[in-house]
Amino acid sequence: MKGLQSASHRRPWYREPWPWILMSGPFIVVVAALTTAWIAVKTDDGLVTADYYKKGLAINQTLISSEQARKVGLAAGIRIAGHGLSIRLQATDPAFALPSLLLVSISHPTRAGLDQTFQLTRAGDMYSSDTINLPVSGHWLVLLEDDKKTWRLLGNVVLPANGETLIGAAKTTK
Repeated sequence: MKGLQSASHRRPWYREPWPWILMSGPFIVVVAALTTAWIAVKTDDGLVTADYYKKGLAINQTLISSEQARKVGLAAGIRIAGHGLSIRLQATDPAFALPSLLLVSISHPTRAGLDQTFQLTRAGDMYSSDTINLPVSGHWLVLLEDDKKTWRLLGNVVLPANGETLIGAAKTTK
């Protein structure tokens, strides 16, 4: 008789905690998947380039330009302070002539919206400007090229920087 009473007083399944605990896992996964899909659709990925094939083909020209800078032993000292940017170029090859115009690109590794490009003119062995809106603190990539893009120097700068940051390539011997 006791067995009959306990069977008739059983609670329905939806009043038990275990079915709800077991169903909560898949429910959380569905909510997380929908949230991830919404974030993927609503946000822009600034790292993806539309012309990746052309950029891939241009890597050979980039390598040639970097090798040209190495051949002449080109080095640059970069000083960034306040609203001023000054760059000192030097080459170990005496036949190398400093360009009259220097193209400078300062880019953030992950935030393309903060990238900046400048054209600096030469005054002696220095290229400088004090009317530049300089980037915020952090890690930055600096690309230096001549106006014909025959050579290029690429280096890293961590801002704020004290003193001069040197980038450049050592002369290779073959």
